Amino acid sequence: MTKPKKKLLIVCYYWPPSGGPGVQRWLKFVKYLPEFGIEPIVYVPENPSYPIIDMDIINEVPEGITILKQPIKEPYRFASLLSRKQTKSISSGMVPAQRKQSLLQKLLLYIRGNYFVPDARIGWVKPSISFLQKYITQEDIHTLVTTGPPHSMHLIGLGLKESFPSLRWITDFRDPWTTIGYHDKLKMTAKTKKNHRDLEQTVLENASEIIVTSPRTKKEFEAICNTHIRVITNGFDVKENTSIELNDKFKLSHIGSLLSDRNPIILWKVLSDIVKSNETFKNVFQLQLAGRVSASVLDSIKEFGLETNVQLEGYISHKEALVMQHSANVLLLIEIDSPETRSIIPGKLYEYLAARRPILALGPQGSDIKEIIDETRSGNFYTYTQETEVRKEILYHFEKFQAQEERLQQGDITKYHRQNLTKALSSSILQ
Repeated sequence: MTKPKKKLLIVCYYWPPSGGPGVQRWLKFVKYLPEFGIEPIVYVPENPSYPIIDMDIINEVPEGITILKQPIKEPYRFASLLSRKQTKSISSGMVPAQRKQSLLQKLLLYIRGNYFVPDARIGWVKPSISFLQKYITQEDIHTLVTTGPPHSMHLIGLGLKESFPSLRWITDFRDPWTTIGYHDKLKMTAKTKKNHRDLEQTVLENASEIIVTSPRTKKEFEAICNTHIRVITNGFDVKENTSIELNDKFKLSHIGSLLSDRNPIILWKVLSDIVKSNETFKNVFQLQLAGRVSASVLDSIKEFGLETNVQLEGYISHKEALVMQHSANVLLLIEIDSPETRSIIPGKLYEYLAARRPILALGPQGSDIKEIIDETRSGNFYTYTQETEVRKEILYHFEKFQAQEERLQQGDITKYHRQNLTKALSSSILQ
């Protein structure tokens, strides 16, 4: 007789047809959990305001999965009556630099920062707790996962834990809470900041277990709570590249958003210098940018005279992103140059690994990104002060391109496959 699978209730906001990186983590966990004796039950909003839509990703939802949906009321719907463009930018993290913010933008940021704590999905918390209390009782659920951001998902878990003290509640932090990069742009008062810290502390202390995506986030949380914490990174679930497709163009490709603060002036300067001094490079070099690119980044690229070498792809589907990764000569990974971002490991890094193309990464000193790139021998990581090293790196790959001697990266990336990561996750769920 087959042993029945253990039921796992998963509370998340991002789910297909949401685009972007936030949806991938639990979509892939849900795909593989049944292999390890776990039946995933996914609870998501019925009518969310996703800043990015990817209809292709709907096809990746496993058949037969129970998906629960409840309506959500989000302030972005009403704010868009004032300015649809500004509201969409703020909801997707495209916050303009302080000096370039309009009065309306400042007002929207202040309202978002101080009236919706921890985030704009706070209105979904109480209705969700009420709905899930009944479901947990009816279906005899013993294990719950909440994943954020948005971190209001963890407040749903907190409410359910209070109702069911024996419930095993696992909190999954894809990004940090109070130290996340955009917090300092939301014009929060001292009282609001304290409210965030108090909520964070309460969630961390009441969770049965905490899962984070980077070693540095683990250290950060260990300093403020005694709850057991595990690192389970993001990963890849695509076929590794097995062939080299040489391009007529020397492509440096970045897939994902380039926000105002993610503006690598050092890279634009290096590329500009090479373009000016090397006519051959200038004629074949292409800077390929897929995803949202802020106006300030585009202005910087223009200031350095690179606009004729830029190919702006705009938002592309996940499927298209994979094709682009596999056809790049060099994959760019850019992180904000700030101590707060040392714990941020972009989800695209793992798909970059599977593409087997060399990675050129820029980020802050002490970034967790460097450890993964070094461990997998997948490229090189530089800080924003290493201009000479970045130039040498680009010229090295350009020489390989000219000589048609490009090679696939050969490091061991097995442990970052989504199936292996799900196996690690299942050990926490099956306790």
